[in-house]
Amino acid sequence: MKTYQIVLDTNVLLAGLRSQRGASYKLLTILNDNRWQLNISIALVFEYEEILKREQMQLGLSLEDIDNVIDALCAIANKRSIFYLWRPMLNDPDDDFLVDLAVESQADYIITYNQKDLQPAEKFGIKVVTPKQFLQAMGEIA
Repeated sequence: MKTYQIVLDTNVLLAGLRSQRGASYKLLTILNDNRWQLNISIALVFEYEEILKREQMQLGLSLEDIDNVIDALCAIANKRSIFYLWRPMLNDPDDDFLVDLAVESQADYIITYNQKDLQPAEKFGIKVVTPKQFLQAMGEIA
């Protein structure tokens, strides 16, 4: 059975922690499934930390809770070093590192709510999908 390589954009993590309803939360609850493997880089972990701590009050989480979430993600993810850059590729240069990570990890999917801006990743055979589309493709939801 194929193990899909995935990259999780920060906006999906934020949405899943903000509300216990919806596809983002469902995905977070099954992120450690053996059908897929999460991939992270130093840049992505720093972005997770920056955004989650900035939105801490909205999330209703302590700084320690946020650190625990990030630690849990790091514990289950493949840690990737990015040695080459495909930049500039995207309209928003702040998102280029996601494509770098996806290419380095030979990702099958980038899971994001920012499909339009990340569309160029599809040149590398990487599907850019929402959490709902990913869960549908994996047979988790109808």
